[in-house]
Amino acid sequence: MINNLIDFYLKSHPVTIGVLALLAVYFIVLNWVFFYRYFSLNSWLSTESNSLESLLMGASTVNENSFLNNFIKTSSIVSKEVLALGMLAATKEATKGLSILSIFASTTPFIGLFGTVVSILDTFTHIGQTTGSMTVIASGVSDALVATAAGIFVAIFAYTYHQILKRKSFELVSYLQMQSDAILARKV
Repeated sequence: MINNLIDFYLKSHPVTIGVLALLAVYFIVLNWVFFYRYFSLNSWLSTESNSLESLLMGASTVNENSFLNNFIKTSSIVSKEVLALGMLAATKEATKGLSILSIFASTTPFIGLFGTVVSILDTFTHIGQTTGSMTVIASGVSDALVATAAGIFVAIFAYTYHQILKRKSFELVSYLQMQSDAILARKV
């Protein structure tokens, strides 16, 4: 196994190795972003769920830990505008990290493809310099396709993580909207 990795490293074009290194960094970053945001959104969802539940059970305002509480405290009168401002701020906060995951999901296949194209060009150069047999061609093309596979692999995780966090953000904003509606309904 280690001999295969060393052989791959020695045969691959430096651009392909660079592409694989970049994709490895992307993979580490997207996992960090996902798990950090996932656990923070889950904690926030729990807080807002408890706040909504207490409002539905008859509380006069949101829990002290609720995101909307910061906006309610700063205003002498709780109005639709103040709560809308809180909703906008919460949406902005809840969707942090989605852009990077979206960018990774859309660009990593192209980065992998770039590494593949460079590696295939390098293979054809070697074929032109030697008497190229099918073994040389097959070996070069199969090594080249590793970069595309790596790009697609990273893109799958980035897209999946993006969708999961997008759904969590939607749930969170929904809880906040229900709390805003409950507060405004009590004022009438």
